[in-house]
Amino acid sequence: MLTATAKNVRTTLEMIKIEHTLFALPFAFLGAVLAAGGLPTLRQFIWITLAMVGARSCAMAFNRIADREIDALNPRTRSRALPSGALSVRFVWAFTFISALLFFAASAMLNRLTLILAPVALFSILLYSYTKRWTFASHLVLGWCLAIAPSGAWIAVRGALDSPMPFLLSLAVMLWTAGFDVLYACQDYDFDRAEGLHSIPRRFGIARSLWISRLFHAGAFSALVALYLTTNLGALALVGVIGTGALLIYQHTLVRADDLSRLNAAFFTTNAFVSVILFLTFGGAILIKLST
Repeated sequence: MLTATAKNVRTTLEMIKIEHTLFALPFAFLGAVLAAGGLPTLRQFIWITLAMVGARSCAMAFNRIADREIDALNPRTRSRALPSGALSVRFVWAFTFISALLFFAASAMLNRLTLILAPVALFSILLYSYTKRWTFASHLVLGWCLAIAPSGAWIAVRGALDSPMPFLLSLAVMLWTAGFDVLYACQDYDFDRAEGLHSIPRRFGIARSLWISRLFHAGAFSALVALYLTTNLGALALVGVIGTGALLIYQHTLVRADDLSRLNAAFFTTNAFVSVILFLTFGGAILIKLST
């Protein structure tokens, strides 16, 4: 029994791509470091991490439940654990519930405002799973869900949103996420049209959607520049802004309207670096500033 449960947990973690939590965690850590003006306490760091893991695990598991019938029809996703029968819906529901409990417990251990706003965050990330059924703006909803991380971490440390910094960082995350999600949705253009699902590629076509993605990423870069100017953190933070801009440009050189073959490289390789680069450069700049 224990072996079967452990196998199901492992399969669930693979299904929700638990390693992709790394996309969002550095943004939350950066929000916390900016809020603290240095390093947050170890207690805050631990509970912010657990809140992030719980929230993302809950959101991804719920998304797989909500999309299981759609995934079964899509050649790209029909091998996922739920449509293939590798996992039961009941088990994934249990995993989703436990992840939500972890998120609320971690929020309660941080401060009162974090706990009060936790249901808003949870509602947002669960709502996203249904947005493709009724709006092409689902990419922006996904962006909003990831954008909660840095502002939520700021609140976790300070108990208030009392600076433009978390808003600028969250705006950058939102537009960055929306931009790469538009790119990723291009590979489902034909399927979305056939099934009546909504996305920017389905609404505007692949060629125009690539330009929309570029506009989103230009907006994200502009928000990062504004964050840099607001924080006044010096050369190392500027390196992070420039490096992020270069990665975004590189990402778009990998994808053309008539050639999406390198889409996974654009999505996974470059996106894995953006949040880490910003955390290391802005976080490092804060520590340097403290030591001088």
